[in-house]
Amino acid sequence: MAHKEFENAGKKPGLQVWRVEKMDLKPVPTQLYGDFFTGDAYIVLFTTPAPSYALHSWTGNEASQDEAGAVAIFLTQMDDYMKGLPVQFNEFQGEESTCFQGYFKSGMKYKKGGVASGFHHVVTNDMNVKRLLHVKGRRLIKGTEVDLSWSSFNKGDCFIIDLGKDIYHWSGSESNRYERLKTTQMANDIRDNERKGRAKVHMIEEGSEPEAVIQELGPKPELPPGECDTAEEKTQKTKTSLYQISDATGKMTTTFVSNGPFKQSMLSQKECYILDDGGNNIFVWKGKDANPDERKAAMTAAKTYITEKKYPTKTKVQVIPAGSETTMFKQFFFKWLEGEATGKTYTVGRIAKVEQIPFDSSKLHSNKAMAAQHGMVDDGSGKVQIWRVEGKDKAAVDPSSYGHFFGGDCYLVLYSYNDGGRTKHIIYTWQGQKCTQDELAASAFLTVKLDDSMGGVATQVRVSQGQEPPHLVSLFKNKPLVIHLGGTSRKGGDSTPGSTRLFHIRQSSTKATRAVEVEPKASSLNTNDAFVLKTPSSLFVWKGKGASSDETSAAEYVAKFLGGAVTKLDETKEPDGFWSALGGKGNYQTSKALQNVIRPPRLFGCSNKTGRLIAEEVPGDFTQIDLATDDVMILDSWDQIFVWIGNEANETEKLGAPKIAQEYVDSDPAGRRGVPITTIKQGQEPPSFTGWFQAWDPHMWD
Repeated sequence: MAHKEFENAGKKPGLQVWRVEKMDLKPVPTQLYGDFFTGDAYIVLFTTPAPSYALHSWTGNEASQDEAGAVAIFLTQMDDYMKGLPVQFNEFQGEESTCFQGYFKSGMKYKKGGVASGFHHVVTNDMNVKRLLHVKGRRLIKGTEVDLSWSSFNKGDCFIIDLGKDIYHWSGSESNRYERLKTTQMANDIRDNERKGRAKVHMIEEGSEPEAVIQELGPKPELPPGECDTAEEKTQKTKTSLYQISDATGKMTTTFVSNGPFKQSMLSQKECYILDDGGNNIFVWKGKDANPDERKAAMTAAKTYITEKKYPTKTKVQVIPAGSETTMFKQFFFKWLEGEATGKTYTVGRIAKVEQIPFDSSKLHSNKAMAAQHGMVDDGSGKVQIWRVEGKDKAAVDPSSYGHFFGGDCYLVLYSYNDGGRTKHIIYTWQGQKCTQDELAASAFLTVKLDDSMGGVATQVRVSQGQEPPHLVSLFKNKPLVIHLGGTSRKGGDSTPGSTRLFHIRQSSTKATRAVEVEPKASSLNTNDAFVLKTPSSLFVWKGKGASSDETSAAEYVAKFLGGAVTKLDETKEPDGFWSALGGKGNYQTSKALQNVIRPPRLFGCSNKTGRLIAEEVPGDFTQIDLATDDVMILDSWDQIFVWIGNEANETEKLGAPKIAQEYVDSDPAGRRGVPITTIKQGQEPPSFTGWFQAWDPHMWD
């Protein structure tokens, strides 16, 4: 009789991974693909849409003879079950084929140990906090707690002076804009997630410190210059380490998992872990399904660890139950998805372009892994109420225009749903790219006020325009989420829409469809998507060659509310009137590569801040904000490499980046050669580049 796991093998395109556990075959969760325990053996199956199959066995250096024997048997049996169609590979740790390595975009990780030995309180809105965080790094921002005194400061960096109710983001006179932007994100995260929105973030510059800061720190002395950030990133990577705690042997033991930076998927709810940031702080994370004895012994384990490491007895320890992670803890992870562990979504971010678990709304309740991966708490069928921020108050939005957001405004979206007989609430605070600082502050204050009015039980999610979580988009049922340029609560009342308007329609892996108003010009078009063009005398629905039927019907919905007689156009069949409305015919993104992206594009920053030129990948899904204006960036879209030069990059970076791009291609494990390399300047981006960023804003750096 065939093994039950064989029945799911190769049924749909993509990757499947199983591990040999106690002479049985167990599927590995999708989010852990690329992690291999060196004491284990695995089966990996890759299925193409054709379909064709590549079937691999992988054996770690420390795997037992029994496991090595079992994986060979399973490989043969699975091949047999699939009627001998797969190409078979036997892979060994450190000797993997190019084909095998190509499956894991962000690289493979070898984790010490083998089949899991038995898997092992933070006050999140405490107002009595007093601490200073020194923020360093570029792609990987780290906030390190230092002494709360002027001796910790320098001119070149940003610091967060956290006094509980008030969080001061202090910028040194030599710090750059990019660091300031990332420090603001960290300060806002402390406010929103640790203080549940009940604190205020203040932006202060070196030399203009308010009285409250002077009272805490004393008068400011002359400060030293800053040190290099990129050097900080290099040392950080070796300093942080993660260990799994286990008492399976009857005695508490720690097993090394990885050096930082970490992936959230490394934390299993069935275990307890120690995160050591190089002896400065020890964090103990307790999975909610961990062995009760291990959970209870978390602090003891930390103390034993400190003794073993010969760290000072006064080393700080944070014991953190899953779901209550602090900003200090989350910063050590590439990309922390809020609620991944709890099933609540605070997740804000673009949906990965590569589907791992295909989304199926009918299976939301039964398939928790899919729900977590796609950031969905339910199917969006609960109650929705929306308000727009007007001055210091909120004004109810007419339900007939739910799903329409203006880029110059902020909104509160209250979603109430039933979960196991209990009513739960999520407040989405949507902040437009062109809203004012006053509106941003008011939206944060009004969110807290709304939460307080319901007893403080709501989950709060801050959402930036263009980064709407799939669950928020799903609230508008089969209609797209529509984002209009401009605002409606600026001084002088509603801003009038332009006479010519263009909307870009694109669907994500969760079938969430957005329609974003963009500049009405030819370079905004994209062959993979649908667009709606409205002029004073005509209305066009334009269907790119790669647009899906759902994107086309969403475009028709947008055309309907814009009003007028619709002319449907296929790409390449445009009349002259279409091009003249866009200011003339021009180049736009025509690369089919976007259509069914099997390999997601990758973005790297090139910097010589350390004295030698190095490239660092931007972790996670990138947006236009990730293009650092004082660096050179490399965008790899697989069949083309772009070198993007920021206006503030130095000469060495400008001259050295094309060479780095060439070396990057030459060293690719997939063996690419002769890929075209295009060099472009900030502000002069062609559509073949901007098409990789949804709703590119040509005025972002004005």
